Amino acid sequence: MIRFEKRKDISKYFAMTAPFVSVLLALTTAGCIMLFAGVNPLKAYMGMFHESLGSVYGITETLVKATPLIFTGLGVSVAFRMKIWNIGADGQLYMGAIGASWVALFSGLTGFAAMIGMFLAAAFCGGLWASVAGFLKAKVRVNEIIVTLLMNYIAAAWVSYLVYGPWKDPKGFNFPITQRFSPDIMLSHFMTYRLNTGFLLAVALVIILYILVEKTIWGYEIKVIGDNPNAAKYAGIKIDRSIIGVMFLSGALAGIAGYVEVAGVQGRLQEGISQGYGYTAIIVAWLAGRSAIGVLIVSVIMAVILVGGDSLQILMQLPVAFVNMFQGLILFFILASDFFIHNKISIRRSGK
Repeated sequence: MIRFEKRKDISKYFAMTAPFVSVLLALTTAGCIMLFAGVNPLKAYMGMFHESLGSVYGITETLVKATPLIFTGLGVSVAFRMKIWNIGADGQLYMGAIGASWVALFSGLTGFAAMIGMFLAAAFCGGLWASVAGFLKAKVRVNEIIVTLLMNYIAAAWVSYLVYGPWKDPKGFNFPITQRFSPDIMLSHFMTYRLNTGFLLAVALVIILYILVEKTIWGYEIKVIGDNPNAAKYAGIKIDRSIIGVMFLSGALAGIAGYVEVAGVQGRLQEGISQGYGYTAIIVAWLAGRSAIGVLIVSVIMAVILVGGDSLQILMQLPVAFVNMFQGLILFFILASDFFIHNKISIRRSGK
């Protein structure tokens, strides 16, 4: 009889290497699917690598894609650290974009003051949106997975309402977009590329969050709450307040991603600004082991896959759904690796 049993002792080496083995298995599985589709997997992977890292333009585009993944990945990982499953980073990104766009279009602020206002508004709107799920979990014990997931659709619909309705650019040839932001409130770009100072902001937040989570009492408290809520309660830690606070911080980080997208890449609010970054952030957080430094590294790796996926469509004639399937395979194998980190297979003979 085959049974699964909890591991008494978890090897640190196994826990560190299992996620990377899971990625290799995902690559192998995707390669087998390519073979069935008549595509040489080695040629495809070389094309992905060259597209994303083979030129200055490719590198900058990879970092552009990595930037929102870093913000949303940080947000998801800090909630995951408390064993709170925030699946709503996509919606929180949208709400952050709405907050930043309101300041840009209607506040009357200009220059650096507007940029600060956009940043704060994005963080507040994203944090407030996530706090709804935090409050419901803390006070009514409502499952945060369902709440955060459903709120993604509400946030996306809210953006659609604004760009099709009251915020629609009257000179936009009937496209669902807002007016373009003033150049003096846009994030600075590196030379002629789309890469902007939002990436540097993301790296700074990685360092700050690493210090907060790994080097402070607050970071220790949220880990204790996640590992043993009863012990945390006995130690006098206010669990409900911590849940709401962590969810606010999680949403605020994702909201800042919305600010960077509208102020650094798009220059206006429009539909589809996320491109599924909030969902990819779940993979990033798991693969990074909920570590801030890990989020930075894994976000760049995932960005390589996203940018390199364009070459699969252009050079290999593979559909865009293949890239989404690739991400799904990675998540599947990561979840499987996490299961086997904490469990082992036990084979027993019948009757014993």
